[in-house]
Amino acid sequence: MSVTARSLSLRRPSGRKALLATAMLLVAVASAFPLAWMVLSSLKTPAETMQVPPVWIPHTPTLEAYGKVAGVINVGRSMWNSLVIATITTAGILVTSMMAGYAFAKYSFPGRPLLFSLLIATMFLPPVVTLIPLYRMVGSIGLSASLAGIIVPNLANAFGIFLMRQFIAGVPDELIDAARMDGASELLILFKIVAPSVAPAIAALALFAFVYHWNSYLWPLTVLQGNADAYPIVISLSRLLSYNRGAVNTGLVMAGATLAVLPPLILFVFLQRFFIDSIVGSAIKG
Repeated sequence: MSVTARSLSLRRPSGRKALLATAMLLVAVASAFPLAWMVLSSLKTPAETMQVPPVWIPHTPTLEAYGKVAGVINVGRSMWNSLVIATITTAGILVTSMMAGYAFAKYSFPGRPLLFSLLIATMFLPPVVTLIPLYRMVGSIGLSASLAGIIVPNLANAFGIFLMRQFIAGVPDELIDAARMDGASELLILFKIVAPSVAPAIAALALFAFVYHWNSYLWPLTVLQGNADAYPIVISLSRLLSYNRGAVNTGLVMAGATLAVLPPLILFVFLQRFFIDSIVGSAIKG
């Protein structure tokens, strides 16, 4: 091989890596731009939000919009309601998903394939299809217009069971059998042996569940029936829409949206390592 051909063969991989890195950088910038624009806009003065061409970086950053948000809605109460809903629901999903996933992965019982297929089929049902039946069930047990009415129907999740089943199936049977021979109960095996082995999947499921139920709008709005004291932050922020009729109030709306997105963003920062590990692990298993 000539020197020229050898140099070209060495440059090609580096060129492909540079192209891939550039593409990934562009995707990251495009994904982060709305979030960055939201935060920066919340720090602008009303004059800067109306300026044309737009001001990218606020010249005189101010927290005035955040103070106005607190004057329009009860931010502390709404954030607490969202935290209660998302945290308890996520904890319930993790427990039920691990238990059901363990049963589907490591137990043999009549009708298991059919039952698992029916479970997967429920994942394709649009949420609006189950809205009315769930609402009637919640009302029949006296949980209407309460946080419990939002939480209870969501304590089990078909996607969570499917995810846990797929990862738990990869845990060696010999490890479980050895624990049984030592006299460990099934719950002890699940939470002390199996759970640490699938920790990345648990973290990923926790992140998915928390973000989904933190941002849930239609179901809480239906259940609460105008009980404003129990509104989560997403519903409370809808009151800010009436302030978005002019650019002068853009900072107010952006400040409210920034407050709403902070808890899920903080959770992602803490769980991102486990989230990435779960993706890599599932890719290797696939």
